[in-house]
Amino acid sequence: MEEGILSVGIDIGTSTTQVIFSRLVIENTSSLGSIPNIKIVDKQVAYKSSIYFTPFKSEDEIDGPKIRDILEEGYKEFGVSPSDIKTGAVIITGEAAGKSNSSQILQSISNLAGDFVVSTAGPDLESIIAGRGSGAEYISKKDGKTVANLDIGGGTTNIAVFKCGEVIDTGCLNIGGRLIKINSDKRITYMSPEIKSMSKDMGIDVYEGMDFCKDKVQKIVETMVYTLEEAVGIRKESNLLKKLTLNHGLKLNYDIDYIVFSGGVADYIYDKDYDDLLRYGDIGIILGQSIKRSNLNKKIQVIKPYETIGATVVGAGSHTTEISGSTINYSKDIFPLKNIPILRIPDEGFNKGLSQAIDERLKWFLLETRIQQVALSIKGLKNPSFTQVQEIAKSIIEGMDESLKQGIPLVVIVENDMAKVLGQTMLNQLKNKIDVDVVCIDNISVKNGDFIDIGSPLLNGGVVPVVIKTLIFSQCEQ
Repeated sequence: MEEGILSVGIDIGTSTTQVIFSRLVIENTSSLGSIPNIKIVDKQVAYKSSIYFTPFKSEDEIDGPKIRDILEEGYKEFGVSPSDIKTGAVIITGEAAGKSNSSQILQSISNLAGDFVVSTAGPDLESIIAGRGSGAEYISKKDGKTVANLDIGGGTTNIAVFKCGEVIDTGCLNIGGRLIKINSDKRITYMSPEIKSMSKDMGIDVYEGMDFCKDKVQKIVETMVYTLEEAVGIRKESNLLKKLTLNHGLKLNYDIDYIVFSGGVADYIYDKDYDDLLRYGDIGIILGQSIKRSNLNKKIQVIKPYETIGATVVGAGSHTTEISGSTINYSKDIFPLKNIPILRIPDEGFNKGLSQAIDERLKWFLLETRIQQVALSIKGLKNPSFTQVQEIAKSIIEGMDESLKQGIPLVVIVENDMAKVLGQTMLNQLKNKIDVDVVCIDNISVKNGDFIDIGSPLLNGGVVPVVIKTLIFSQCEQ
């Protein structure tokens, strides 16, 4: 039986904030008397608010009351109240994710959605979300190609690379459309520290308070574009690339078949030229047009995405509600666990070097200097030997070392039926080394970009209920 529900997506980014409502049609595909298996069978964006500049009180603090005003205005215009919303997603990304009060903002607006996903996304997770939202992930899976999604916003360019639908690499650069701001009098009112340093190294005299000079700014923008070319491997790396790289760049141990552009700047790459280059009071249009003329648009095939600026979540749905396998293991009852992002290791990574694959991908969940709580997902083995279980447990512990050092509970989800023995083995290997809680469950299938809730144990502690929450995007097929 099908049921229609309302879902909300709230995206708070470095430059912009938007609220989007969507109508989801869900259906229970399980037979009568079985555990519910809820699937989203249709989705339609019903309302998109205006795109607002994200308000800040200071360099280090988001303006919470103004954020809430923006969101409440969206509810009012659409004609719904929070009680009408069954599910949703609240995501803080970009520089906004690093502000001192980002977690408080999340909590203060949490009652504007029902059973929602709430997350602060660092650069790598933001890259993955944008790549899924633009449709790059789907294009990669459909065509069996390696696709790089460049999500160019106001403050950063987030890059995610998908191979046959799996995330294989991420990177982030301090390149964006609002790193230089210009007021209505055509005076430069803001330059980011990175751009100030870059212009100084280039010997270009550009500073806050001066009149806008198109030629000087154009040279700075073209250098930013050259750096993007370096980032995807079509130009030799320079020292500037290292300076503008946030966290880390791409490994580039693969060939890129397609490039997809998303984010606020993308519209000016794909669409016609604009006469008023400063219509938004920044360099976004100039940057987009420069990319359009660059080798980024010539050396690698460019695919137009399903979404450009709208490559953000429009909500979330309880994609499935499942019960874990009966061979689970947990050190103590620390349930319920809510809104834990999935760190999925594909089969390729599992076979080639599990500990290294985990360590590399764990950095996707780095916020400032702290790792977020994640749930590690692996396929596992159907009939593992004692030695194989020991090796898998050792690899997981080594790969999750940074998280374990911070005392974060180790949560492992295995598709195959081996959670009990794996959990016991990990506990035994951790004994006398570090005191952390361990949860290991099986018979659950999830992917990167999903979030899970794990409820309190049932049937005398033999199983746990698991709700898998999938982010919903607007146009692309999922």
